[in-house]
Amino acid sequence: MCSRESQLSRGFLFCLQAMCNWPGEGQHSNAVAVQRALPEVPVVSIPQVPPLSEPLTNWVALKDVADGMSQVLRVMKGEIPGDEEHLQGAKQEVQVEHLQIDQNHLWHPYTSMVKPGRVWSVRSAEGCLIQLEDGRRLVDGMASWWCAIHGYNVPELNAAAANQLGQMSHVMFGGLTHRPATLLAKQLLDCAPEGLTQVFLCDSGSVSVEVALKMSLQYWAMKGKPSKCRIATVQRGYHGDTFGAMSVCDPVRGMHTLFKGALAQQLFAEPPELSTDWSTGDDGFSSMESLLKERHQEVAAVIIEPVVQGAGGMRIYNPSYLQKLRKLCDELDVLLIFDEIATGFGRTGKLFAAEHAQVSPDIMCIGKALTGGYCTLGAAIASEKVSHGVSGPDGRQPLMHGPTFMGNPLACSIAAASIQLLLDGPWHSRVKSIEEQLVRELRPLAAYAEVEDVRVLGAIGVVELKTAPAEPQKLQAALVDQGVWLRPFGRTIYTMPPFVISSEELSRISGAIASVLDAHIPRSAE
Repeated sequence: MCSRESQLSRGFLFCLQAMCNWPGEGQHSNAVAVQRALPEVPVVSIPQVPPLSEPLTNWVALKDVADGMSQVLRVMKGEIPGDEEHLQGAKQEVQVEHLQIDQNHLWHPYTSMVKPGRVWSVRSAEGCLIQLEDGRRLVDGMASWWCAIHGYNVPELNAAAANQLGQMSHVMFGGLTHRPATLLAKQLLDCAPEGLTQVFLCDSGSVSVEVALKMSLQYWAMKGKPSKCRIATVQRGYHGDTFGAMSVCDPVRGMHTLFKGALAQQLFAEPPELSTDWSTGDDGFSSMESLLKERHQEVAAVIIEPVVQGAGGMRIYNPSYLQKLRKLCDELDVLLIFDEIATGFGRTGKLFAAEHAQVSPDIMCIGKALTGGYCTLGAAIASEKVSHGVSGPDGRQPLMHGPTFMGNPLACSIAAASIQLLLDGPWHSRVKSIEEQLVRELRPLAAYAEVEDVRVLGAIGVVELKTAPAEPQKLQAALVDQGVWLRPFGRTIYTMPPFVISSEELSRISGAIASVLDAHIPRSAE
């Protein structure tokens, strides 16, 4: 019974239940008891299989075995009705209970517990498709918040996880090391921007930002300049939800304004100018230039998302901004941090977005696609200048940060396999094809009355609306009804799909966006 209910909860349907009985059980057999408990399910009773020492031919010749097997075949042919209707009802009850638990007790990202938004229950995922519990399959245009660059259920990553589980899933990194960590470190340094040489492995992208900020503050404290303790950044930026990361997110238009009074007060310049044509136009650097020239004596570091500002509005800007920023930081003795959590590992058409500007930061933060979407892992990769400075004049000062799951072997093994899979595959041509198709299929949407702008870079496509939808849930549901999974936010409907997406699947995403625009769903409610 328990086994049957367990299988039902996993979505399996039963047309019959076959059971072996022991001699002499009669009306007290398990089969009789199960049949009474489940009258809708045909229960077939077959004599117990004999021990290996006895020939199976005698057992097969028994009348009860023949009758039982005959009944199984009749059920399979549909001559004896099974309990599909009953089982579908039971399955529906399980699903309702599952969603009620979710609604009443699970807190989803950026969601109220009093008035939670609608959620869709997922059974499985394969390739670029998410299968819902109701059987529908959605093309995933989000790569699970930009991390599942290889799609889902990837054989190479499955094998890496299974192999590592057979050795150890975790061991503390304090005083110990292991090959998954050293292999991953070598891979990262081989492909990271020039000059980055020290890898600090941590829990997530947001924590990597925390580590980078602490590195910067400790660097100047060890240099005897503790007054250089502010972080400069730009408006419209987003760097994570932990406390230090929140302090460098946009304090006005960002999602953390409620905590403004409790956060460290950082310095904000105007955002870079939006630009997808990098041959012309102002890059908007003058505001940052003025801020640093005026306040550099109190600035420990500048942190910025290179080329693309993600959750702050999917804003693409000219790489010349980064070239000017690198030069000015060097002149004014300020550290430079690139937040490549969203842009790293090929998303913008370069392995790291810094390559568009051909400059290197002092510290680079990575996460998201690092493990191909399999588990959480991040890293702050620093230059030797930073690591030596943090360690103090005598080299004995430790960086005071050490997460429990730092360097987790399971995560490191999967990350190493993910990076190798990326580098061994045609990732660049795939991203280029995605970019060209998004340009063809999304750019025409700029003609819609609701659309303010359309932007494309690498495997990033953005449709910016003139106003935020009055009913975001209605927009989300309409996209699901079109067979795609997108997560619009603010005024943007955007896609950042897995790199392995087919042209047909990508066209379904573009078509779904066009469809909701045709239906005027983003418009304000009447």
